[in-house]
Amino acid sequence: MLIGVPKEIKNHEYRVGLIPASVHELINHGHGVIVETLAGGGIGFSDADYEEVGATIAGNAAEVFKKADMIVKVKEPQPVECAMLREGQILYTYLHLAPDPAQTKALVDSGAVCIAYETVTSPLGGLPLLAPMSQVAGRMSIQAAAHCLEKAQGGSGVLFGGVPGVEPARVVILGDGVVGSNAAYMATGLAADVTIVDRNTVVLDHLVNRFGSSVKTVYSTNHAVERLVAEADVVIGGVLIPGAAAPKLVTKEMLKTMQPGSVIVDVAIDQGGCFETSHATTHADPTYVVDDIVHYCVANMPGGVARTSTFALNNATLAFAVRLADKGYKQAMIDDAHLRMGLNVHHGQVTNEPVARDLGYDYVPPLEAMGA
Repeated sequence: MLIGVPKEIKNHEYRVGLIPASVHELINHGHGVIVETLAGGGIGFSDADYEEVGATIAGNAAEVFKKADMIVKVKEPQPVECAMLREGQILYTYLHLAPDPAQTKALVDSGAVCIAYETVTSPLGGLPLLAPMSQVAGRMSIQAAAHCLEKAQGGSGVLFGGVPGVEPARVVILGDGVVGSNAAYMATGLAADVTIVDRNTVVLDHLVNRFGSSVKTVYSTNHAVERLVAEADVVIGGVLIPGAAAPKLVTKEMLKTMQPGSVIVDVAIDQGGCFETSHATTHADPTYVVDDIVHYCVANMPGGVARTSTFALNNATLAFAVRLADKGYKQAMIDDAHLRMGLNVHHGQVTNEPVARDLGYDYVPPLEAMGA
């Protein structure tokens, strides 16, 4: 199989689908790899680094898409990339389709086989290809919030950890999953006053065992969220429903109860966001203000630390890429029900149930779509 790696073109996106070590692994399995020139330049890999391990360098993305059997990317394909996909070509990347009807239609129309990192599952019930970027985004959310709280950034001028005699920032984290636990890790490290909100009492118990008295945990109800948001200096949104649009936990009315200069960081923005006032922003223009509240809603947060993120992502995605190339996507998915959960679009059919439900498509189960 010939695997293609185009250069990412989303705003300030420097990650790359395959690093040279991953390319070397695929070539050792008997596959070819074609990499767009400068694809790895943002994280310090030259074309020569890829050629050294056996890759072919393409002069542009069109050449990569034209020749490759499988495209390996990081972020969802932009419209110009969707237009280059062809019938039966495999696309292996993050997609986040539920809040993005235009991309979904473009992929359906392309006839490509579209596999989303974020819906591949694990035997333990986790999302192993989403987890590393959720770890990064959870940790970055606190860095971003601390910066946005500064007065020059439009914030209230509160120092995260305070100083002796002055209270620290009050941080509320919605969701105790991978994003939430990593945000808590960073926030407690900065000595903030941290509260985590969720409905999973087992995980809340685990967080208490992990963080002890450094965090407070609250069972999620509408009343609890209303009260905590009104008191918070920072609210981190990290709620995820796999494949589906994120629930809107904080309404416009709740926002009006917050203190001016408070900050919200919506890590769930890739799935539509969990604040009613959220809309996606970029690293070039990361924030906006609604009702005196600073909103940070960058849709590709881990791209800001592209080198760390790319290595972490490749650690998670490579084994599945090898399996898809070695067996072909149909056999790989027949053999592995967890990889099969990653199939979102197949030859014009939507094969992820939450995406189909949220966007009004007929749902076709993956095995049925593949004729297996």
